[in-house]
Amino acid sequence: MKVENYRLEGKKLPIFTYPDQVLSAMAAPVTEFNTDLEKLVKDMLFTMYHAPGIGLAAPQVGVSQRIFVLDVDYDREVVTNSEGLDEVRMSNFNPMILINPIISGTSGATTFEEGCLSVPGVYEEVKRYKSIHVKYRDLKGAELELNADDLLSICIQHENDHLDGIVFIERLSNLKKNFYKKKMQKEKGR
Repeated sequence: MKVENYRLEGKKLPIFTYPDQVLSAMAAPVTEFNTDLEKLVKDMLFTMYHAPGIGLAAPQVGVSQRIFVLDVDYDREVVTNSEGLDEVRMSNFNPMILINPIISGTSGATTFEEGCLSVPGVYEEVKRYKSIHVKYRDLKGAELELNADDLLSICIQHENDHLDGIVFIERLSNLKKNFYKKKMQKEKGR
């Protein structure tokens, strides 16, 4: 399975939104590295690119496993085609797949305005580590390590939070957290 095809082939999965229970559960480690896992990753990448987003964790698509995908490098542009219709063109893909990630080192601090596919329409400043070191497995189960800075570091921390049952609004002040919780629960109840 070629990584380049993830953006073109796959099934768009439903994205669960806060306060769905799957988003607050601790995800289980991935133990089987097989074609089912490859299919899930392919569908997650397809879903992420077409949502659009720069990261997507398995719990966000209802799968409580320690896996997320991200791509902080790709470009997305809306253009008008020859028939006068708007279409989306994507380029510069650099998808990453992190399975059973463990953040094993951190340094510095930064603040970044984050959003989340599971909390649509909400964008808030969140404090994160500027740099991290992460250990993880790839699709075949091989152990890998990565040093990440800036947006890549922030995205990994955000997605890793999902694996621990934490949605980014949990990282806000109590006032903002309570406001968004009440707002999202009210909207979900409609």
